Amino acid sequence: HRRAAACLVNAARLDFDAKLDLSKIADACGGASCLTRHDDSTPSPAVIATRATNHDILITKEVPVDVHLLPPSVKLICEAGTGYNNVDLDAAKRRGIVVCNVPTYSTDAVAHLVVTHVLNFSASIVHQQRMLARGDRSNFAGPKLTHAHDEVGGKTIGLVGGTGAIGAKVADIAAALGMKTLVWSRRATTTARWEAARSLHDLLERSDYVSVHCPLNAETRHLIDAVALGKMKKTAYLINTARGGVVCEEDLVDALKKGTIAGAGLDVQEMEPPPEDSPLYTLPNVILTPHIGWKRVETRQRLMDMVAENIAAFLDGKPVNVVNP
Repeated sequence: HRRAAACLVNAARLDFDAKLDLSKIADACGGASCLTRHDDSTPSPAVIATRATNHDILITKEVPVDVHLLPPSVKLICEAGTGYNNVDLDAAKRRGIVVCNVPTYSTDAVAHLVVTHVLNFSASIVHQQRMLARGDRSNFAGPKLTHAHDEVGGKTIGLVGGTGAIGAKVADIAAALGMKTLVWSRRATTTARWEAARSLHDLLERSDYVSVHCPLNAETRHLIDAVALGKMKKTAYLINTARGGVVCEEDLVDALKKGTIAGAGLDVQEMEPPPEDSPLYTLPNVILTPHIGWKRVETRQRLMDMVAENIAAFLDGKPVNVVNP
């Protein structure tokens, strides 16, 4: 395939520990001289546009791109990840720019994080450690425990929009743990892997753990709001490893404070990082992580290699994983 100039606009968000090998990306473009990397994490749209000058390909990671500012040289935006709500797809299509993503690189890692939350909540692991951190050893004196402590066998996990690869992996692991899986989405059907819920509210009412897996768009923004949270069991937990905006954070904080639900495991937030005064940092029934689902080193290396495959396919005239066809 032909040579092309590629620009990795925010390499520090991907290669923050300098452990990644980008040689496959360079080779896909035609050699090391064809790849330019910028080692910061959150460049502005204007800075990205400037960096794009004389480049055919932009590689981005969860950073807003203003397509209207890009130079005419840009023909491909390769989002290094699954979500692509940082790019105006229609505007890109009008300008003849192909946008592709990498939909399956983090399947195992994110699914494992979901199940880690389930197991942490069921065994009160985080609660136990927080008690020790503040010098409270009362659970060791016993015989009573201060937090719920339950088996996961026989419990139900509900996947909101979970018919993709990550949801399928979660369901398979849940089955191995003796759990039942419900799933709700437009195209969900009952299979040997899971039961399709009749509606979102049906899933929320029946699940012991609710895990969010849908993309963020106009239809899903704040899908999990006060009404939805009110349908959940008081003993149920919400897990979000997808996109923060799917959950109305204000309503969630209120539900957590009132005990509407038992707790939440949040790897994503509406604003990342959350504001300094966000209650999510200190609520005792929240496990908060800084969007780490995709950040294991093996996961990130797989991502870089799959970005290279996307670029090679595009330069061969057979683009794959196109999200604005």
